[in-house]
Amino acid sequence: MIKSTKFVPALSLAALLVSSVTHAENSPEKTDVLLIGGGIMSASLGTLLEELQPGWKQIMVEKLDGVALESSNGWNNAGTGHSANMELNYTPERADGSIDVTKALEINEAFMISRQFWSSQVKDGVLNNPRSFINSTPHMSFVWGDNVDYLTKRYAALQKTVLFQGMKFSTDHKQIAQWAPLVMEGRDPQQKVAATWTPVGTDVNYGEITRQLIGSLKKNDNFRLETSSEVTDFKRNSDNSWHVTIKDAKNGGERTVDAKYVFIGAGGGALKLLQKTGIPEADNYAGFPVGGSFLVTENSAIADRHLAKVYGQASVGAPPMSVPHLDTRYLDGKRVVLFGPFATFSTKFLKNGSLFDLLSTTTTHNFMPMTHVGMDNFDLVKYLIGQVMLSDDDRFAALKEYYPEAKKEDWKLIQAGQRVQIIKKDADKGGVLKLGTEIVTDQQKTVAALLGASPGASTAAPIAINVMQKLFPEQFKSAEWQEKIRKIVPAYGQKLNDNPALTQQVWDETAATLQLTKPPVIQMGNQPTEAPAANSEKAPASAKHDMAL
Repeated sequence: MIKSTKFVPALSLAALLVSSVTHAENSPEKTDVLLIGGGIMSASLGTLLEELQPGWKQIMVEKLDGVALESSNGWNNAGTGHSANMELNYTPERADGSIDVTKALEINEAFMISRQFWSSQVKDGVLNNPRSFINSTPHMSFVWGDNVDYLTKRYAALQKTVLFQGMKFSTDHKQIAQWAPLVMEGRDPQQKVAATWTPVGTDVNYGEITRQLIGSLKKNDNFRLETSSEVTDFKRNSDNSWHVTIKDAKNGGERTVDAKYVFIGAGGGALKLLQKTGIPEADNYAGFPVGGSFLVTENSAIADRHLAKVYGQASVGAPPMSVPHLDTRYLDGKRVVLFGPFATFSTKFLKNGSLFDLLSTTTTHNFMPMTHVGMDNFDLVKYLIGQVMLSDDDRFAALKEYYPEAKKEDWKLIQAGQRVQIIKKDADKGGVLKLGTEIVTDQQKTVAALLGASPGASTAAPIAINVMQKLFPEQFKSAEWQEKIRKIVPAYGQKLNDNPALTQQVWDETAATLQLTKPPVIQMGNQPTEAPAANSEKAPASAKHDMAL
């Protein structure tokens, strides 16, 4: 017995070492910022934080085995640089017949921030070869029949603003044919039509931007990307940081991270993750998934003759989210044409999600708001049911309204991404369907989630700036951050629509850096004071929803 006691100190030391190693292996890794989701939103926020606070450690986790594979992927969205040049749902008609351009100006101002952000990244070598992710593509609105009167008034209203200078309007078939020959060839020459056209529109590959931004971030020692990694749980620590559990999607193993700040930019998956945090603010929201499909042609004989994004007007009785468009796209190194979207339905919140997504995010807190929205938006419910029941012939008939000489053999149907429309509690109505995106934060300002779809990736840069303002209010107000933000976005904090000279400067400088068409010269004295005459009995209804595809 005396002899055996000689081994006790050694055994105790070994046990201590094993315990220490085990503890070290199980100890959560610490990071300043955890970015959840490998899409355009997290990529934009991570890039901004790297420039503003280069000493902070950032970890980005993505459930799939690569970045930009969901909503940011070029084939999963319409690739529009949304600036309200052609999207008629951003300019509703008031009861007195006048046009409200408030939302259009807001959307355009936001996209100008994105243009400046991308331009600065090109100058800094973060983004390369602008033609790989953004291309000048004229934006057009095209209508016929009774909607001609509405578009005429819309054009006149927009010409009184700075941001929409350079837009042209025509009711002449020959002129419109010069802008979009496929739209006019084979059309009844007696049909009453109208179109607006602007050269400052863009087609944007948000997937390529995402890949390049994250590729640059990966070069920094304080940034790490983890793919095939799914966040499964959140717990708040005593210091208000977050203890986050991450599951390896390949081997099922789990690890934990302690993050001072968490950003949930997981697209359709954001709501479920927000609910898992347990913050009371999450109880105010529900989500309803709407998918989209497009007809696409890769026939170069067609694609080479169409250079525009042509947006129409919703049919009578249909919700504005049903607005169709015939779009030039630059994808996988080639020019193609897409037409749609056609709404599809799945209970998944992500294209690669679960069929139980809708059920798993429905709670006792948000069930009634969802019910109220369903009852108050019967036109939307009716539209979705009708869309799901469309046949191939129905979809092709819709295409021929915009491309009369289209041939079936040139087109195929593709499934695009899923979008989750926000439903929010409302004191008066019980629940309302929200247009746009919302940033949800906790009172402690340690977690932020981005919910919603429209106008989507176009406004990734201004959204990222708003997230920083909410999560880091003190740093954001500091002279150091403000100076850096204005280096990245020179016109930040200023209303371009109030400053023609500054708008011209931003247009010209970003167009040069991004290799876009030279913008028109702003001449505010030339805009019409009233709309040209147009014969019509009625104009379209106001718009409230947008699928943002």
